Amino acid sequence: MRRSRGLTAALVLSLAGAGTGIGLVLMPQASAITQPVAFTADNLPTWQPNGIVWAMDEANGTVFAGGTFSAVRPPEGGSGAEQDAVNFVALDAATGAPTACKLSFTIGDGTATVRTLVVSKDKKTLYAGGYFGAVNGTPVSSLAAIDIASCTPKASFHPSFPATVRGLAVTDDTLYAAGDFGTVEGQTRERFAAVDASTGALKPFTANADEPGRAVEVTPDGKNVLLGGDFFSVNGSNTHALAVVDATTGKVAKTYSTIPSNSVVKDISTDATGFYTGNEGSGGGVFDGRIGLRLSDFGEKWRDRCLGATQFVLPYEGVLYSSSHAHDCTLEGQFPDGKRNFLLAQLTDHDGPAPAPVDGFVRSPRKLGWHPTANDGLGEGIGPRVMAVAAKNDVKYMWVGGEFTLINGKPQQALTRFASTGDVGAPTTPVASADSVKPGEAQVRWRTSYDQDDSKLTYRVYRNGSASPVATVAAESLEWERPQASWTDTTVKAGQSYTYRVTATDAAGNTSALSATASVTIPASVQTYPNQVRADGAQLYWRFDDTVSPYVADSSVAGNTSGVQLNAPALRQTPGAVTGASTSMGFNGTSQQVYSDHRQTVGTAYTIETWFKTNTTRGGKLVGFGSNTERSSGSYDKHVYMTNNGRLVFGASNGSAKTVSTGLFDTYNDNKWHHVVATQGAGGMTLYVDGQNKGSLNSASTQTYAGYWHVGGDNLSGWPTRPTSNFFAGQLDETAIYPTALTQAQVKNHFDLAKAPSDTVSKVTASEDTYINQGAPSTAYGTSASLAVRGTSAYETYLRFNLPAAPAGQVLKSASLQVKTTTQAGAGTADTVSVVPVTGTWSGAGTTFNTKPTLGTTPLGTLSAVPDGSALHNVELDTTAVSAVLGTSYSMGLTSTGTDPLWLWSSEATAADAAPQLVLTFGPK
Repeated sequence: MRRSRGLTAALVLSLAGAGTGIGLVLMPQASAITQPVAFTADNLPTWQPNGIVWAMDEANGTVFAGGTFSAVRPPEGGSGAEQDAVNFVALDAATGAPTACKLSFTIGDGTATVRTLVVSKDKKTLYAGGYFGAVNGTPVSSLAAIDIASCTPKASFHPSFPATVRGLAVTDDTLYAAGDFGTVEGQTRERFAAVDASTGALKPFTANADEPGRAVEVTPDGKNVLLGGDFFSVNGSNTHALAVVDATTGKVAKTYSTIPSNSVVKDISTDATGFYTGNEGSGGGVFDGRIGLRLSDFGEKWRDRCLGATQFVLPYEGVLYSSSHAHDCTLEGQFPDGKRNFLLAQLTDHDGPAPAPVDGFVRSPRKLGWHPTANDGLGEGIGPRVMAVAAKNDVKYMWVGGEFTLINGKPQQALTRFASTGDVGAPTTPVASADSVKPGEAQVRWRTSYDQDDSKLTYRVYRNGSASPVATVAAESLEWERPQASWTDTTVKAGQSYTYRVTATDAAGNTSALSATASVTIPASVQTYPNQVRADGAQLYWRFDDTVSPYVADSSVAGNTSGVQLNAPALRQTPGAVTGASTSMGFNGTSQQVYSDHRQTVGTAYTIETWFKTNTTRGGKLVGFGSNTERSSGSYDKHVYMTNNGRLVFGASNGSAKTVSTGLFDTYNDNKWHHVVATQGAGGMTLYVDGQNKGSLNSASTQTYAGYWHVGGDNLSGWPTRPTSNFFAGQLDETAIYPTALTQAQVKNHFDLAKAPSDTVSKVTASEDTYINQGAPSTAYGTSASLAVRGTSAYETYLRFNLPAAPAGQVLKSASLQVKTTTQAGAGTADTVSVVPVTGTWSGAGTTFNTKPTLGTTPLGTLSAVPDGSALHNVELDTTAVSAVLGTSYSMGLTSTGTDPLWLWSSEATAADAAPQLVLTFGPK
């Protein structure tokens, strides 16, 4: 089909984590496209045929494409006029434009098509196979040889193939063919044959097969030929879809029986040490993926059992690129049944020892970060069908042909290409969240971004609007696996508010937009409920305080198992289940849910915990484990669901459904918050509601499969007392999953702590502000968007706040003033700024330097050495002094004795987080 491509050394990527896990480490930024991927995913402008491309090869910077089409046109938005191109076009590898070489493949009766192209070893001859009777009018019979230099068919080369030729492979002196034919030159050659590469004379090679041949390739040493197709026997030997035969005689050297009978081999390619098949099937139990085999003994080294017919495989520099429409890689521990993935890349060999076989097959090496998108397109709706690598001017190009009409979401038909340089696509914008459950610590979490050609991205965390990052984190992600990344800020102070934003940068330096701002106020005391959930070892903890879709942050200590919202559940529903400012999430009972962001398995011991509030009479699943994400799971258990009348059921399967239910009259659809915990372990299954044991079952085992945690809904088919709805209607809060079975004491403690007093944070924006200027003593600045502080010549700033009274039973634990420097040059100051009480009267409209108020002498707090650049800054205030004025209108002044001015935004400014504000934290007495 095409020549073998050799491996290059030292390009095998060391991937963090085991199996299919994505690694997360603190590390320096990468400096190139994520190796060993050799191409960007940014498609280049390429002329496009008006039909289907079935075949490609290249020589000397020119790419040859054959198929079923009649013309080529410029890329979308490109210049030039459509040109005739009858089933063949030659294009410049670097520009994507047609060359002067014009060949027309035609036939007198039927539809002509070119199905395979291969270039001779000396790059002088192009061989074309398919179904056609003439090339530029020169008679041929489904096989032709083209002189590349002159772009003319060789009239002396005309072996007779009476049916379609689907695959070609060439050595120095022999051309091998695969197809539908039963004879060649009037002699029996069933589906495979060999002719002289110069004259076309039939050779003695005989490898007769009982069904069509689709692929043929020669081993690098030239001793054997690899056959692929639909067949069940070759030369009388039983072998399905794949066989190895002697290159001279066709004698069978290796047979295969492990490819299902309803699957075929569509393509074969080789590298220095192995060969690879692309497979397609139809019906149940098919094999649609790829096989990697050794050249040393022709034995199988791994099998990729993703579903979605593979059309082409191309090993290049240690990576196997493939064209398919893979939609279900569950058996590979990757993405579940869902959207089609048309172009994939994976290592040709495992990096390290191969994993243990699963179902008798070694799983394939993991997928890499190269993921251009396509669509089904024309014809059979397969998408991409063929690939080739061409080089010109020291740049390499991956060319792809097929049936597609879209590439990366934009119109592009039948042909596209990707270069080894020029990565211009930025990662998606991270979705960030921030939380704090105890003084001195803020968790910053974000859903990792997706970049089409970089799996390793560098994230920068920015605090309080600063232009310089406070942290740099590197993490890996793929399109279908975007785990949470996190960083803990241990420099924060209790009672102060902080904002965080995150960017993602790929290896080429392309940087995403800043994430939306995530804000957090550090508590003055430990928040007992969430702190205990974390201390008891939760590995997934969804608090549902998220402000942006579709991300649900994991607040566990190190689980990093975030959630993905499906169909927009309602965010920040109040009040939440536990005391404090935490919120819940609302679900509609018909389609909304949250599923975890990566595949995992559940051990023999686990705990499910959540709070819920509902008045539904249709039941639904609150929390459960299932094998799919957006689609209904095929395997599902380890779940808590509600019946139509409000009872709760905990179910787990060990081959049969095992359940524990609340009593006949223990119903919980009363529109009140309830706490449910389900545990399974060596002691069996136990269900707790509101801290009480509601029942147990001596069932310690459960089925093991890879899947995802779901909140709000998933499949319940076949489970006892199945409710009307699979989906839960109501509010859910504080969902946690543990890798152990919690004790009854721990469960009761959690229930009690939910009612424990918690900090209350009140943020008060300045109701009025102004500043005075000694240089303009009669001017009032009450409508100015900025404020200023300086000793000489004097600027003073005045702020007024309407302070709330302390909530009942609480006292002020901490107070801080938050201000933001402006964007003007030199907005910061090297001097110390003091915050003092204003004892005189003032107003924004009337106060000037000449009428400035008197100030107190005892500072409430100080701010020192503010750097330039617009950013938020916090001033810790005297709690006792502020406590004394709670419930009043209170004014503060900002003064300095130095000469370096500080410029701040006022409450009139429109910049984000611009207005000065007080952050007041109240807690139990």
